[in-house]
Formats: sequence, structure tokens, C-alpha cells
Amino acid sequence: MTPHARTFSLAAPSSFSCLSSRLVLLAVLLLMAVLTGCATQPGMPGDPVLMTQSGPDVRVPTAKGPLRAITPGKLSSHQISSTEPPKELWERIRRGFAMPDLQNELVTDREQWYASRPDYIQRMTERSSKYLFHIVEELERRQMPTELALLPFIESAFNPQAVSSAKAAGMWQFMPATGRDFSLKQNVFRDDRRDVLASTRAALDYLQRLYGMFGDWHLALAAYNWGEGSVGRAIAKNQKLGLGTSYEELNMPAETRLYVPKLQAVKNIVANPEAFRAELPLIENHPYFQQVQITRDIDVALAARLADVKIEDFKALNPSARRPVILAAGTPHILLPWDNALVFQRNFNAYSQGQYASWTAWTAPSTMNSAEAARHTGMSETDLRSMNNIPPRMLIKAGSTLLVPRSSANAQNDVSSHVADNAQVSLAPEIVTHRTTVKARKGESVASIASRYGVTAASVAAWNSVSANAAFKKGHAVVLFLPLRAHVATSAHSTARATGRVHIKATPRATVTAAKRSSSTPIKRSSEKTIVKIKKR
Repeated sequence: MTPHARTFSLAAPSSFSCLSSRLVLLAVLLLMAVLTGCATQPGMPGDPVLMTQSGPDVRVPTAKGPLRAITPGKLSSHQISSTEPPKELWERIRRGFAMPDLQNELVTDREQWYASRPDYIQRMTERSSKYLFHIVEELERRQMPTELALLPFIESAFNPQAVSSAKAAGMWQFMPATGRDFSLKQNVFRDDRRDVLASTRAALDYLQRLYGMFGDWHLALAAYNWGEGSVGRAIAKNQKLGLGTSYEELNMPAETRLYVPKLQAVKNIVANPEAFRAELPLIENHPYFQQVQITRDIDVALAARLADVKIEDFKALNPSARRPVILAAGTPHILLPWDNALVFQRNFNAYSQGQYASWTAWTAPSTMNSAEAARHTGMSETDLRSMNNIPPRMLIKAGSTLLVPRSSANAQNDVSSHVADNAQVSLAPEIVTHRTTVKARKGESVASIASRYGVTAASVAAWNSVSANAAFKKGHAVVLFLPLRAHVATSAHSTARATGRVHIKATPRATVTAAKRSSSTPIKRSSEKTIVKIKKR
């Protein structure tokens, strides 16, 4: 047993040794083949880094002389773009600065003005946090300088509800006519000059057009403030005089002269807030809001509640709404904070407490006063005038659209797109007439009397039951229905001629004579008071 065991123990290692030798030899041969392939075919096909060329025509450059260290100056001249997006929006704005800097005393003056008002800067920048990301995204998409994202600081302090004394409105301060030129709707229910998305689109369209006209961002900004026609005329004037045509060389109003220095000052503060002891609030490089579609007319208060957003925050994102209701046909989307969009959608779909909107639109079928309109709509006259901004003693013209309560009968009928896009209110002074008589002069006719008192011949004929081409005998009493103020002036004039005695007491700024006062001139005005006293026979 033992020999067999010994024979077995010696034979097994011999076989194993032979097999191991063969495996080692195979591995060596495989390794040599791999190394040979690497020497002839380096890298992956098309690899721009690892690809090399070989052959007699290839010359490999060799360094001559001692190696030299790269200096910091040379190193900085070869900038490497960062592949990591900025974590906060201010840095992203800084990276996109592309306009030439303006350096003059006005810039220094504005820097000091802003730097001395840290509370003002804080309020402006905090307000901007809702809108800046969207503006920067749009500027980058259009390949425009990101300095332009700071322009609303100059225009409106980033207040989308701002209205200037010249009636410019919104964050970008569009005048009514310019807004219409850039498709910004302005009607009873909304003003797109205040809309965050629409006004930003229009402002950047306008700035791009101005840059295309002048080829210079400073001149484009001057034209945005002053008007392209004014800038064009100023350039033409300087060219005629042989003068320069840059922003600083043109003759322009003080407001426009200060416009670009203001923007430059804000740019400098954003670029280096520490130098001005300014503190910019953190604005994450992330969208602040989302667009949410609405399919029904909805009250502003209800929309804010369904989104779980404070009403003031909702209005800040949807500032174009001019009434307490948003009409889906005219405003199919609302903006909501990023995290509240899903909340709104879920609550909107689950809402079962009745109608979404408690208000609707009503179009006046004919011209009427506010009392008549109130009776048609079931409102009190006071509420109707207050809700629709109708002053007293004004007529509502036919076709005017008013905001009225939504009744249960039309609870499911949302306002049409035509009304939502074109609703306007047209008003006219309510004229109170008074019956009076005048004596016809020699040769007077219906037409001549109508012309003398500013009424139509048809009206005079109807009031006196005669034909429109009838003539009156001298002294005939002609019946007229004249506006009350014209009636007073006419009576005063007639009595003055009869008695020859007219006493007028007036303020020094309003000294007039009854004979010269026309029938359309009011006896009383807000800035003057005239009392006519007539001595009776």
C-alpha cells in the first residue's frame, strides 16, 4: 500500500508541473502579441488625444535649449473654461458681462449713491430674486450681454407694478404705444407690460432691434430710454458738425445722460460687492417659478389659496392681472413658485366647492349711465362704479366691457377669447339738458338756430314739430333742449342784452365776461370759480 502511495505522490506533481509550464508559456506569448499591437496601433480609432502618426514624412518637434518654466502671466493668458455651472446666480451674471465699461465722473457719482443706500440695494436685490434667473436664461439663449439683466434695477427697482409719471408701466417700463408695438396687450382685464414673461420677451426684442440699428450697446440703451428717433437725430446732428457720435459725445437730456452710468454703477457693485461694502442676497442658480396652465376663469384669491402661496407673492409673479379674476382665454398660464406648481395642480383638480370664478364680463348693449348699467347687472351703482373705475356723471358707451358678479345661471360660461383680449371701457360725460326758449331773429331758420346753439337741425325740428328746412318769423319762440351749463350761459347772455346790466365776480385768474363765454364753457371749474349775478327787471 505504501509504495503505491509513494508512486502516486510523485506522479501527480510531475503532471501538474507540465501543465503549469504550458500555461505560463501561453501567457508570455499573449503578452508579447499585445505589446506588439500597442506599438503599431496606439489609442482608440479617432481619439484626438492618443492618435499618433508614423511614417517617413512625420516630423516630431523636439525642444531646443534648456526647458523654461511657464510664468504666471503666460499661464493666465491660456484660460480654461470652467465646466462646473456656478452655484449662485450673481456669479453666472458676472461670467456673461460683455459690454464695454464706461468710466467717468457720473459712474463714480452713482456708485456712491447706491453704496450709501444699503437698505435700498437690499430691497431691490431681494425683489429681483423672483425674476433674475428667467431673464439671465433668456439673455444667454439670445447670446446677449448679461449686464442687461440688471436694467430693471434702473428702470423700476424690479417692481413689476411700477408706473411712471409718463404712464410707463412694469418691470421694463414700457410706454403704452411701445408696448402695443411689441404685442403687449393692454385692456380691462390685463396689462402685459407688467407680465413677467411677456414684458421680458418684448424688452429683449426691443434691445436687440436697437443694437442692430446703432451697433453699440450704450447707444442702444440711450435709445431705450430716449427713443431711437431722438438718438438718431442726435447722431445726425453731430455728424453734420463733424463731431463724434459715441454715447458720451451726444447731446442728450440729463435723464438719458445718467442712464448708462447708473447701469454701469450697478454692474460694478455686482462685480465686486465687497469693494462697495454691499451685501447681495443669495440667489440660487435655479428657476424660481414654473408656468402652470389654467383651463377655467379663476379668482386671483382662489388661485393663490390653491397654490398655498401668499396673495402678495402670487401677485408679484402674476402682476398683469388688473382685476380680481384671471380669464383663462386671455391668460392661459400663471406663474407659481417652483415647489408650489404641483400643489396648485393637485388642489385645482380636487376643488369641489363651487365655481372657480365669482366674476365675469358684461358688455353694455347701448350707451347708458351707471345707474342703468347697475340695474342690468344686479349691482349697486356704487359697487359698479368702484369695481370698474367709473367716475360720477359719466356715460358708459355701447360695447364697453364691465366686470360684474358671475350669477349661478352663467357659472359654467367662461369669458370668450375675443372679450378677454379686447375688452375696453369707453366713457363720455353725462350731459344734463334743460328746456329753454329763444326768440328767432329776422330770417332765422331751423338750420341757422341749430348752428348757433351747437345742436342738430333734426333735433330743433323735432322739438318744435316743424320740418328740418322750416323758417321762423322774427320773434318766434323756438324751443331748445340745451346742456345745463350752456343753458345758464345762454340765459345770462339773453338777460344781459335785455337789461344791459351784468355783474361778474371772479377770481383774478378767471376774469371773463358773460358775452364772450361760449355755450360750451362751464361756469365752474376745479381751478376757478366764476359767479354770474343778473339783476332782474
